[in-house]
Formats: sequence, structure tokens, C-alpha cells
Amino acid sequence: MWGKSFDAASRLHDRLRSHMAARFYLDHNATTPVHPDASRAMTPFLAEQFGNPSSIHARGRAARAAMDAARDGMASLLGAKSKEIVFTSGGTESNNLALFGAAHAHQSRGRHVVTCATEHHAVLHPCERLRDEGWEVTVLPVDAMGRLDVGALADAIRPETLLVSIMSANNETGTRQPVREIGVLCRGRGVLFHCDATQSFGKERVHVGEWNADLLSITAHKFYGPKGAALLYARSGVQLQPQLLGGAHEHERRAGTENVAAIAGMAAAAGIASQQAEAENKRLFTLTENLWAELSRSIMEIRRNGHATERLGNTLNVSFSDCDGEALLMGLDLEGVEVSSGSACMVGSVQPSHVLKAMGVDAKLATARFSLGSSSKEEHIPKIVSRVKLVVGRVRQSRS
Repeated sequence: MWGKSFDAASRLHDRLRSHMAARFYLDHNATTPVHPDASRAMTPFLAEQFGNPSSIHARGRAARAAMDAARDGMASLLGAKSKEIVFTSGGTESNNLALFGAAHAHQSRGRHVVTCATEHHAVLHPCERLRDEGWEVTVLPVDAMGRLDVGALADAIRPETLLVSIMSANNETGTRQPVREIGVLCRGRGVLFHCDATQSFGKERVHVGEWNADLLSITAHKFYGPKGAALLYARSGVQLQPQLLGGAHEHERRAGTENVAAIAGMAAAAGIASQQAEAENKRLFTLTENLWAELSRSIMEIRRNGHATERLGNTLNVSFSDCDGEALLMGLDLEGVEVSSGSACMVGSVQPSHVLKAMGVDAKLATARFSLGSSSKEEHIPKIVSRVKLVVGRVRQSRS
């Protein structure tokens, strides 16, 4: 009896394993698997080197040394100074610290903030809070490709403007913003420039000096590092009012015991991703172009969202007419194609995207974001397209 049960369980396990092996993970803009080297870098600080980096004994000093090395490494990759790096728990915290921290510390210079309609909610919602506090907030529109007009930004900056917050590349469409021009404009006007670079770092060169960034956010789990580790670059001279109160950690800019293991993993992943970024971006650009070509050839009434060339190489956003969005995503998942409708920070929501709405895309269209990564291969494309075509056909048929 037990032998039969074991055999049945074993067969089920084999079927599930086979099914998982046939799945295609195309949601790298939501999160990435941890690189083995990053995992290995973390292990000592989860076991024998578990000390608190604020402690003065041997284990504490070992943890502090590892954190200092990670800080130096991250600063070097960004073109920053080590003291300009503030470790945080994620991109959301980094963005909140940049906006609230700088706004409250420098409000004597002005109480006007400028941002963009396609920013992540980790920027838009803090801006809404600032407005509730009495700040003036200007939210600039984008064109049909999702790009900001630098001229419109120049017109929006006023004498009382303190801060401009514009992301480097959009998480839903991959569209890249002209951050170099934005940085030059802000520096010339004496306005602080915050850049949410969480999608760009590890996919393209991110250098705070070349972008004239005063504040810049990145998070590890977007470039094959662990969740729970991120940083905010704050240029020397830019003061931050702490948003977490407690100890004097991070030079009194962010209280709380640092996540040493995750920070070590972030630094390891960042080094690898930065070395491979240019070549990998080109490879994935070719893959997404081929994926779009095959999808548009195989499926009628679809459209591509975002800029065709000024984009992250790994990101393809596609809308399908006459489809239900939730049914589309669920159907793709059942067929082993793991995608999302846009931001992964909406707790499974398939509500209309504020990004696509700002671009003028019909909210009734079902949308899938294909964000490729290290596991994506050219030979996968025909299988992916076949499954997408099958699911779209089913969903459309069910609505007829």
C-alpha cells in the first residue's frame, strides 16, 4: 500500500517537475533569481559571521568590514563616494527617503516638486503626501511613447522649485527618459534631481556624475541580488531628514540595524551585472525584437507600447484587443508563460495601468509585459509565441 502511494506521489512529482521545467519566466522587471555568486557572498553572514555591524567585538567588526567593502564597491560602480551611499530595505524606501528626506531638510529653498505621470507609485504617492502637506506638485505628461519633453520640464521649473524626480527607465514599458539632459537642466537651475534607477541598474550604465544626479535609488532584487537590500545615493551636501528614527546608523540618515547578508549579496550581484550589462542588454534587445516580430506576425490586433528603440533591451509591453486582462494573464500562467500586466507592486492587480493611461493607451485593452532575463534564449521564442497565440485565441473565443 505504501509502495503504491509512494509511486503515485513520485509520478506526480515528476509531472510537476516536468511542467515547471517547461515554464518561461518573463517577469524579470518584477524580480530576478539570486545569482549563485550573490548567494555565496551572503552565506557567511547568515551563519558564523552573524554579528551586528554596530558591535565592537570580532563578529561585529567582521560584519562592519563586509558592509564597508560593499559600500565601497557600490560607490565605485555608481561613480560616487562611499559616504554618499545609504543602505535601505528596498527601492520604495529609497524613493521615500529621497523625496521626504530631501524635501523636509531643504524646504527653506522652496516647496515645489516636479515629477512625471509615468513614475512608479513609490514616487507618485510620496508626491501626493507632500501635496497634502501643502507642497506644490507638478506632474508632467508624456508622449505616446512614454517620453518626457525636457522643454516642458524646463518650463515647469520655477524659482521655488526644490526637487525634480524622474525615473531613468519605466518598469512597465522599458521606455528610457533623457536623464542626461534632465540632469544638466536641473544642475544649471540649482534644482535637486532625484532619479529612480531601479530598473536601469544592471541593465545599462548608471553613473551619478554623468547624469548629474543628486539623489538616485536602486534595489538589489532587480539585478539578481536578494530582496531586502537597496541603496540611496545622496550627493555630498544634500541633507536628508531621516524617515526612520532610532540609532545613528548610516551616518544618522537611516536608523536600523543593517541587513549585512543582503548587502553583501547586493554588492556581489551588482559587480557581476555591471560587467555584463552592455552585452546582455544587446542580447535581450535582439530577443525582444524577435519576440515582437513573431507575436505581431502570429496574432492579429495587437499593439506595442513604449518606445521601440529608447528602451531597456529586455522589456516588451504588448496590448491585445478583445481580451480580458485577468483571463489573459491566468491563461498564460496555466500554459507556463509567467508575465505580468505591469507593475508587480500592485498586489496582483490587473487594474488599468496609470503608465499606459498617461500614454493614451485604451484602458480596455488587455496588456502583458514580457521582461526577459538571463534564462531567456532565442530557442524559447517559438514556444512562447505559440502559447500566447493559443491563450489569446481561447480568451477571445470565450468573449464572442
